[in-house]
Amino acid sequence: MNRSDGMNYAPRGKPAPVVGPGEFVFSAAHIDHGHIYGMCNGLTEAGATIKYVYDPDPEKVKRFQEAFPQAKAAESLEQVLEDRETAMVASSNVTSERGPLGVKVMNAGKDYFVDKAPFTTMGQLNSARETIARTKRKYMVYYSERLHVEGAILAGYMIDQGEIGRVISVTGFGPHRLGAAGRPKWFFEREKYGGILCDIGSHQIEQYLHFAHEEDAQVQLSRIGNYAHPEYPELEDFGDCSILGQNGSTNYFRVDWFNPDGLRTWGDGRTFILGTEGFIEIRKYINLASDQVDGNHVFLVNGKGEKYYNATGMTGYPFFGQLILDCLNRTENAMTQAHALKAAELCLQAQEKAVRVAGQP
Repeated sequence: MNRSDGMNYAPRGKPAPVVGPGEFVFSAAHIDHGHIYGMCNGLTEAGATIKYVYDPDPEKVKRFQEAFPQAKAAESLEQVLEDRETAMVASSNVTSERGPLGVKVMNAGKDYFVDKAPFTTMGQLNSARETIARTKRKYMVYYSERLHVEGAILAGYMIDQGEIGRVISVTGFGPHRLGAAGRPKWFFEREKYGGILCDIGSHQIEQYLHFAHEEDAQVQLSRIGNYAHPEYPELEDFGDCSILGQNGSTNYFRVDWFNPDGLRTWGDGRTFILGTEGFIEIRKYINLASDQVDGNHVFLVNGKGEKYYNATGMTGYPFFGQLILDCLNRTENAMTQAHALKAAELCLQAQEKAVRVAGQP
């Protein structure tokens, strides 16, 4: 796992299988973003069996097979979609192509697991909703900054156990390292990546809905800008947003591509959760200027006092096993379909409403 490269950041956990070999088979298709490795790590650690990998670029397939040698190279997407054993297709393709691929996958009778952001337009979201309702298939999203971070998982448990009372505000910061030289061309094309609030803002909105137990919300203010990258005129290197939840909780987040090269990891992601009886801070990936180079630092303050937890190894990554069982049993324990789509809808709305504060539209 490369801690300095966010695009290829792929956490590994301890194996915690919920099924035996061959009991849940999935395949990977269109692997344009490195998050596919984290997605497949999580599924295989939970006992899933990977059968095929498909991408039109043979070099991508070769690299994937180095990490997952059990995956056979499929000759076409159709071979994957027609395979009777494959129950789920995982993908990290170009962001603007994720929605249309999901419709194809669900129409083929398979569940779909896709990297965030799952859509770049409301039309794609609406098409997916219609296909979900008609086919009864799942369209699940890899919101990795919560699902694959033990500090965030532990914080969620604390909230559910009432450690800070009712959550009334969530504030998130998601700086990322740009690493422009290692990015594909499509990453800098607005129509293909969807904009910064649609892209990495999706992590922040999903976490807010989860931690605050909100099922619906309204975007009140959003801003975007390109402050320092005129060579990439369609890139947005800054974005922020304010949201009001249906139950009265509030959310503010900031995302950007200004992570300094001197930081030992790809981003100093932090989340602050305020409750009526206390608060939680999550330092996801690093504790600055300390010997603690790993993340998962959780600080809890409530009426009982102040506590610090290093969550590494405490929770594992339960989402993946829950997702497998959800697909087999047609349940919704890992994440409800409504939650996955509401987070996507709000990030699209934030992007559409955004006021540009720097750079050319």
